[in-house]
Amino acid sequence: MAKMTKAQIMSALAEKTGLAKKEVVAFMDTLTEMAYSEVKKNGEFVLPGFGKLVKMHRKARVGINPATGEKINIAAKTVAKFRLAKAVKEAVL
Repeated sequence: MAKMTKAQIMSALAEKTGLAKKEVVAFMDTLTEMAYSEVKKNGEFVLPGFGKLVKMHRKARVGINPATGEKINIAAKTVAKFRLAKAVKEAVL
C-alpha cells in the first residue's frame, strides 16, 4: 500500500470537510507555520488529540563509526521530536 501524497491528503480533507481544496491548503500551511514558530519560541506545540512537537537538547556523546569501528565525538545539538498522544497510540497500535 502506497503512502498518501500531500495532494491526496489535501483532496481527502477537502472532500471530508466540505471545504474548498484551496481553503484546506491555506489552513494546513497556517497550522504548520504556527507549529514551527511556537516550537522555536516556547519549545513545544500541542495538537490536541494527536500529539506534541517538542524541541529537545541532546548532550555531546561518543559514537562509533560503523564502517571503521573508530570512536568519534558527536557534538551537542538541538533536535525536534514528535510525541504521539496516548489516544493515537491506542487507536493505531
